[in-house]
Amino acid sequence: MELNVKGMTCGRCEAAVARAVKGAAPQVEVAADRARGRVEVIGAADAERVIGAIRAAGFEVVPAE
Repeated sequence: MELNVKGMTCGRCEAAVARAVKGAAPQVEVAADRARGRVEVIGAADAERVIGAIRAAGFEVVPAE
């Protein structure tokens, strides 16, 4: 699953988003790319749960098209 994340502007933001995803779906791998504003979640995960976790961490997120 690929997600566009707004507000991920530094390494700390990238790490916060990755932690949020892992908190919602510990079994997945996370590849965050702040330059593109994109996060790739590798593995099976409930999209709504992952999106909710990223939003709860303070970021805007939408599925990538």
